[in-house]
Amino acid sequence: MLDYKLLAALSAVIEQGGFERAALSLGLSQSAVSQRIKLLESRLGTPVLVRGSPPHATAAGQRLLNHVQQVRLLEHDLRTDLPAIDSRSGLARLRIALNADSLATWWAAAISGWCSVEQVLLDMQVEDQDVGLRRMRNGEVAACVCSTEQPVAGARSLLLGNMPYLAVASREFIARYFPGGMDVARLAQIPAIVFGPDDQLQHRFLRQLGVPGEFEYHLCPSSEGFVRLLTAGVGWGMVPALQVAEELRSGELYELVPGQAQEVALYWHYWRNGGQLLEGLTRELARRVPVLLG
Repeated sequence: MLDYKLLAALSAVIEQGGFERAALSLGLSQSAVSQRIKLLESRLGTPVLVRGSPPHATAAGQRLLNHVQQVRLLEHDLRTDLPAIDSRSGLARLRIALNADSLATWWAAAISGWCSVEQVLLDMQVEDQDVGLRRMRNGEVAACVCSTEQPVAGARSLLLGNMPYLAVASREFIARYFPGGMDVARLAQIPAIVFGPDDQLQHRFLRQLGVPGEFEYHLCPSSEGFVRLLTAGVGWGMVPALQVAEELRSGELYELVPGQAQEVALYWHYWRNGGQLLEGLTRELARRVPVLLG
């Protein structure tokens, strides 16, 4: 029989990024949290944590974290149906991984009504759309938005729609680097802006144009900062059409190669046994997101 106090300690250490914060969230001493992890490992006969900075789960720990996520969701359903079970548990909290561009564009409009009705607190983990699924595989989140169709074991995936990305730059940037008109071969020789090391949009765009090899780029892990750098003329970059619609209308930004948008498929991944709460959010996203993406 699993001891859920021990599992709660494991979950808190991973979610809070360390033993000290986990202790604060659980109302325990750091020593007590450490003892619970050690007791869990003793009973299982295998480590559940790699004690680094931050700690991360072993393969066994990941299996337990997946289990904890699903149990929490099922307990929420039970409290809804039988409220006398626990009147002190507070609002449900759902941990979700999604990419920064979705958070900056369609996400808030898609989930605001559902959050209000369900009285749910969201713990949103920002990850690139190409890697968000790792957090779910590791048992750190109950659902994620990513660009990969294949779900992890025990989960389902749903295509929400395609988000078009445009290659844009400011008028000043274009005049500086392309005084004689657009030359796509030069794009690899002038500064680009890339969201992070896992961001491959600019790479795909250049390959689509037949421009091989590496290119120079700034790293900017912020959707808002990304657009500010573009409008300031620091570089060119791929950005969601939804996010820069006003800048394109006003002339702050221009599309470098019209008609060459990069379509990024967005999939919603969620646990198959995630209960009514997760199923309800999935239905809401299926209804709202295709409209918001246009």
